[in-house]
Amino acid sequence: MILQAVIDIAEICARKGVQDVVLSPGSRCAPLTLAFARHPQLRVRTVPDERSAAFIGLGIAQQTGKPVVLVCTSGTAAYNYAPAVAEAFYQNIPLLVLTADRPPEWIDQLDGQTIRQSHIYGGHVKRSLDFPVDTSHADSQWHANRLINEAFNEATAFPEGPVHLNIPLREPFYPEEGEVFAFSSDVKIIEELPSAFGLPAEVWQQLATELKTYKRVLVVAGQGRKDDALHAVIQNFCRATGAVFVADTISNQQADGETINYHDVFLGAKHLQTEEALKPDLLITFHKSLISKNLKLFLRQQQGMAHWHVQPAGMVADTFQKLTRIIRTQPQTFFEQLTQQETGLQVTPAFTQAWHELNATAKSVLARFQENSPFSEFNACYQVLRNLPQNSLLHLANSMSVRYANLIGVAENPGVEVFANRGTSGIDGSTSTAVGSALSTDKLVTLVTGDMAFLYDRNALWHNDLPQNLRIVVLNNHGGGIFRMIEGPRSQPELRPFFETEQRQTAQKTAEDMGLGYLKVTDSVSLQEALTGFFDPSAGPQLLELETSSPENYEIFAEYRKAVQGIKLG
Repeated sequence: MILQAVIDIAEICARKGVQDVVLSPGSRCAPLTLAFARHPQLRVRTVPDERSAAFIGLGIAQQTGKPVVLVCTSGTAAYNYAPAVAEAFYQNIPLLVLTADRPPEWIDQLDGQTIRQSHIYGGHVKRSLDFPVDTSHADSQWHANRLINEAFNEATAFPEGPVHLNIPLREPFYPEEGEVFAFSSDVKIIEELPSAFGLPAEVWQQLATELKTYKRVLVVAGQGRKDDALHAVIQNFCRATGAVFVADTISNQQADGETINYHDVFLGAKHLQTEEALKPDLLITFHKSLISKNLKLFLRQQQGMAHWHVQPAGMVADTFQKLTRIIRTQPQTFFEQLTQQETGLQVTPAFTQAWHELNATAKSVLARFQENSPFSEFNACYQVLRNLPQNSLLHLANSMSVRYANLIGVAENPGVEVFANRGTSGIDGSTSTAVGSALSTDKLVTLVTGDMAFLYDRNALWHNDLPQNLRIVVLNNHGGGIFRMIEGPRSQPELRPFFETEQRQTAQKTAEDMGLGYLKVTDSVSLQEALTGFFDPSAGPQLLELETSSPENYEIFAEYRKAVQGIKLG
């Protein structure tokens, strides 16, 4: 068959371990669609909106840890993948992005659905490849086969990420009557074995020797998957040395009584940003981004602080402008080795005590404030997070949802794993990512999102695979409430029409149209009543809308900020 090399893409993907494919309908991509849809080992889903499709694929890959294949037609369909591709790039999530294209001679010739697709995602993919347009010669068949292997191997090599393969296709796209449509049995598979990322003994000795020269050591976890083995190793290191372990909500390392979880609360007190007792002389970081702006500002102003970042390979960011050393090994190996080395590190007890004392105080201040404050989206978010089922998944949309959650934390919710699109921090695909995650697990998946993020991504629910384990909580303040929380836009006369983008929509019609159960609450009592059945596993997909006033939310949050300013050490 003339398109055999294209058909065999599905066979190679299956043999390389792909399980999930997300397609968006189109004509130019028909050979790819048929190949993946007819392959018996692949689970194929159709999502009409390419932007949503890509984020759903991202959510699946994020949950399964395996690469997901995206397939779309030519033209702007490919551009609609871009936000999710960028997010996957910064979160190191493996995606194999297959975009159908016109043959090269038709580019810029005013033909339909034709744009410049080669390298369309720029620097936001690990690699961009062009499939041969003619595969009739044996060498071009070898080339096509090799490119698929290379693309897959690159997507899954550490650090993982998206790889783009642009596939120009000429008509005919569909097999003719009686034509054999079958996968080749002799496709070539190129296997790449992973590296161990080890350090020589003399380097471990050097690190151990240097470590004991520090007296105030702060360990900070960035965004990462829940990892009990890693957590145990770091706790052993901290117990042995007195080092302080700080964990954002999205680090999935929070543990009540062990880690510093309320740093975003107490570092909001301006006088504590310069508190001498809190200043580290060594910062050790691992994994990806932080939510807490308060923590980032605190670390950036530290003078004379060394900063070690532990990461096996790939680009390292100097987020705090203090980076002094990159240590190329796995975080678990790093903390295991330095604990076993008996480095002689003993952190000054006053440093450890100061961090844990403020953490306990901040937790109490936050709890008292929530108990005594009127109903608001901050208060509602607190109640929702405190009622999350054990061993469930929590997805957080960007803007205020993820910020509220980082203040509140999930340390008191055993087994809850937290996800958020903090690679690019956009609001555009939060719901789609949560849907993809829910499609890939039996656990309950709860998304907490704002009204703007929800309305922006309603097409996440526009397909035939709505997961029964999905729960969506919409904080509807009828506009971009985050801008009222920020000093700059809040003081401008253009706040309401141009920043908050006031809108009067609710989520009810979307829930009804898409087949979700719908509940609406406007006070604490009705919220508690709604939460009693909201997380029932047998309830099917549910949407809970919490309607609040943006000005009232601001006033209550301003009172919270005042309460935080009263937190003191000692």
